[in-house]
Amino acid sequence: METLVVGVAGGTGSGKTTLTRALLDKCEGPPSVLYHDNYYRRRDELTYEEREKVNYDDLDAFDNDLFVDHLTALRSSEAVESPVYDFSIHNRSDDTTLVEPAPVIIVEGILIFAEPRICQLLDIKLFVDTDADVRLLRRIKRDVVDRGRTLQSVEDQYLGTVKPMHELYVEPSKRNADLIIPDGGHNIVAMDMILNRIQRGVG
Repeated sequence: METLVVGVAGGTGSGKTTLTRALLDKCEGPPSVLYHDNYYRRRDELTYEEREKVNYDDLDAFDNDLFVDHLTALRSSEAVESPVYDFSIHNRSDDTTLVEPAPVIIVEGILIFAEPRICQLLDIKLFVDTDADVRLLRRIKRDVVDRGRTLQSVEDQYLGTVKPMHELYVEPSKRNADLIIPDGGHNIVAMDMILNRIQRGVG
């Protein structure tokens, strides 16, 4: 089976998931999705308080060896058991998710363009570009409402690691993108271009 791998990157709260969902809705298949966020390293040796202080926006926070192995397997038409990350405890859960091979694989993550081994496995690289203030507001809403965190903890993490790591890794990785998309999944013109390119790639 021919496989086309589409990478969706961008800063925190940029709209990566919105674009991914739009592609899932509009692509035939449907595509399979591999989320880089699920590949944070397991840290059972640390207490919850210690895990709270880990820099999760650093490239080394991810088990990229496992991620590359799984993405390579999917490209070879092999199913994988993706780990599942529990953000409420800052650690992997004991569950896994079966990800089946498909003609189109979507890979989503903030730092996927900053890791050369992942970049080499992507056929189409899309970067969702959104103003920093909009991204911050979305992150606050997500972390406080959906993940039950305090506003103070979100502020501390954003200023302490998220913003510096964005400037170190995410923004420079934009140059690796094939297409930079303002407004993500809400950009109708970009969506049409992407879907046409995907169709040519799997047609």
